[in-house]
Amino acid sequence: AMLDPDNGLSLTIARIVQRLKGSSLHSQLERQARVSLHKPEIKLESLKEDIKDFLKTSGWEKKLQNAVYSELNVFPSPCHPSAPPEHMKEPLAYMRKAQGSWEKRILKSLNSMCTELSIPLAQKRPVSEQKELLNKWNEMGTDEPDLSLFRPVYAPKDFLEVLMNLRNPNYENGEQPSFRNHLGLIQVPLKVKDIPELKEDFSELDLNIGQLGIDDSAQVPPEFFENEHVRIGQKVLAEQDSAAAQQYVRQGCPTALRADLWALILNISNQPEDILYYEQLKSNVIQHDLLVDSLIYKDVKLTASNDDYYFVFEDYLYQVLLCFSRDTSVLEHFTYSSATPPKSYIRGKLGMEEYAVFYPPNGVIPFHGFSMYVAPLCFLYHEPSKLYQIFREMYVRFFFRLHSISSHPSGIVSLCLLFETLLQTHLPQLFYHLREIGAQPLRISFKWMVRAFSGYLATDQLLLLWDRILGYNSLEILAVLAAAVFAFRAVNLMEVTSLAAAEAVLADLSTLKVMPLLQIFLFATVT
Repeated sequence: AMLDPDNGLSLTIARIVQRLKGSSLHSQLERQARVSLHKPEIKLESLKEDIKDFLKTSGWEKKLQNAVYSELNVFPSPCHPSAPPEHMKEPLAYMRKAQGSWEKRILKSLNSMCTELSIPLAQKRPVSEQKELLNKWNEMGTDEPDLSLFRPVYAPKDFLEVLMNLRNPNYENGEQPSFRNHLGLIQVPLKVKDIPELKEDFSELDLNIGQLGIDDSAQVPPEFFENEHVRIGQKVLAEQDSAAAQQYVRQGCPTALRADLWALILNISNQPEDILYYEQLKSNVIQHDLLVDSLIYKDVKLTASNDDYYFVFEDYLYQVLLCFSRDTSVLEHFTYSSATPPKSYIRGKLGMEEYAVFYPPNGVIPFHGFSMYVAPLCFLYHEPSKLYQIFREMYVRFFFRLHSISSHPSGIVSLCLLFETLLQTHLPQLFYHLREIGAQPLRISFKWMVRAFSGYLATDQLLLLWDRILGYNSLEILAVLAAAVFAFRAVNLMEVTSLAAAEAVLADLSTLKVMPLLQIFLFATVT
């Protein structure tokens, strides 16, 4: 049920006011307003206007604007007041149900590991162990505990199997007429964009607009565009306006400005209270040992530690991911995620709600490859609490959508469908050929999309891709890039005769240049 715009707007305003009321920004604004009362330029007869002017000139109004903008970017537009709260999580009942049964499977896997290894989900660390962990906090990677018995709770390919089995129960045996000719692995009827719509959405990527990440644009000599782009970027940073920064990064971030621009878009300023919060998370890690710690440890060892780009950041990854698992503020994102945080019961109190706790405390069970969401950020942020906040914000805005079942346009189901539809529509011969030889394209591209291409592209290229995720506040570009990669390697792929051979053609993406691929696919494909 859609609201009329005015009603929707007032609901949105009410929600944002409610959310900002408890924030530290709110108390800082009050403090600033009180301080301003003692300033000579503030007159009693024009008090309200004068305080407003003061907040404007002192930069506090900008901070408030950015906070509001951030809320608008993260939270979905409000549902009808009478709509049940689960509609904000996911409007389609069959998607909610599928997500629920997938969560049960994950929990079963976690619990059986507990039982097999007879390890509790959580326990207090002995004091000696606490001291030891504190001493080696910055070099946890030197540790080589035996993790051979631990296995990832699930890997992307297990998740793909679940998505392939999704069906809308209202359409028995493929009755939806418009959808009958979709021959991909994803068999749910969601609306995805076609190339003309994508061109419109991603208009800033057009061939005749300057881009960072394009070496030889015919229109403008790249160094001329770059110098001008840097100058504008510095101006955007000086203005401290999140919305302007978001628009700016659609054409790419200059390397030297990227960390600050991303922080501005995500509204992360690393205040003293944020640093303190991070220290509290750290002390929680020191005091308690969780089963997920071993899963995080194992994941880093299996992925980032073997990566030519990221192995140097191993210690940062442990710090960020261990703290993340303890962070209860992450639970907030479940109001607009189709997922539900798992519950665990204090021993002997199974099913008694007052003895239930979320496990892990942030509600997120890591899977194989999870640490790759953090790794690229280590290139940009070297201060642990700032790195941590940037990652947490990227997670609750974007990455959670890549491992939960939903109908959201940036959700993994829609991305898979968009990818398959683009290929089937624009490269039908390639699509049919791969399908015939048992090499369904999604079987190859799924892992790229689930990881937002982290660990597959060269880092400079990955950061140019993530610039656009932030710029467009959408993950759809992942599906477009995945299709563009197949288009780029189409000639070789037409010659393969097995899934293994197709995988070999696409095994190494580290030489690919993201922006030319996207541009050619979107703006040079004949539609």
